[in-house]
Amino acid sequence: MYKIIVCGACGRMGRELIRVIDELEDIQLVGAIETPNHPCLARKIGKIEVSFNLEESIQEGAVVVEFTTTSATLEHLGIAKRKGTPMVIGTTGFKDEEYGIIEEASQEIPILLSPNMSVGINLMYNLVKQASQILQGKKFDHEIIELHHRLKKDAPSGTAKKIAEIIAEATGKDLTENLVYGRQGITGERTEQEIGIHSVRGGTAVGEHTVVFAGNGERLEITHRADSRRIYALGAVLAAQFITGKEKGLYDLQDALKVKETN
Repeated sequence: MYKIIVCGACGRMGRELIRVIDELEDIQLVGAIETPNHPCLARKIGKIEVSFNLEESIQEGAVVVEFTTTSATLEHLGIAKRKGTPMVIGTTGFKDEEYGIIEEASQEIPILLSPNMSVGINLMYNLVKQASQILQGKKFDHEIIELHHRLKKDAPSGTAKKIAEIIAEATGKDLTENLVYGRQGITGERTEQEIGIHSVRGGTAVGEHTVVFAGNGERLEITHRADSRRIYALGAVLAAQFITGKEKGLYDLQDALKVKETN
C-alpha cells in the first residue's frame, strides 16, 4: 500500500489528486495539508482531517506530494528532509537559487521534481530534444508558446522553461544570453541564437504547449494539449509510487516513465 500526503489539498490540483487516490485500491491518503487559517482546515476528507501541520502528518512509508507555492514547498521540504521523507514536487515558479535548495536536499532524501506531471508532456520533451538535434545547423528557429487559464500565477510555465532548457542543451545555446520572453516594439531582426517563449493567459484552459521549429519555407510544430487536470493527478500518483523506497537523489517523471532510456 502506497501512502500519500497531499500538500495543497484544497486547491484545484490537490482536490483532483485526492479524487484519483480515492479511486485506487493500492493508494492511501494519510495526510491533507493546507495553509494556516485556510477555510478548509479541520474539514474531513474521508477519514483525514485537513491540517496545516505537515510534521505531525508524516508517517513511515509516506510520500509528500506538493502542489502549492514555492515558499510553502521549500518550507515543507525542510520538514521532509528532517524526517527523511520522500517528496514529489509539482509546484512551479522556482527561481534558480530555489532549485539549488531542492538539489541540495536531494542529497539527503529522494525527490522527484517535475514542472509537468503529464505522461504526454514528458514524451514531448524527448521529441523536442530529438528534433532540436536533427535540425541543428539547418537554420531552424525555436519558439515556444504556452497557454494556461487566467488563474495561473506564474509565467512562463515551468514546462515552457523546461522545454527551453532542453532546446538549449541540444543545440549548445546559452539561455542566459539568448532566451527572449515575448517581443514588443522595434526589436530588430531575430537572431539565430534566440529561443522565444510566449505566455498566453485566459479562460479555463488547463494547459497547452507548442514548440515551433521555423525554417526556410517550412515549419514543424510539436503540440501537447491537456484537457483535464486528471492527467497531472495520475502522473503525480505514478511519481509517488516510483519515489517510494528510492535512494536519495533528484529524479523526474521521465525516470518514472523510463523514457530516458530512449535518448
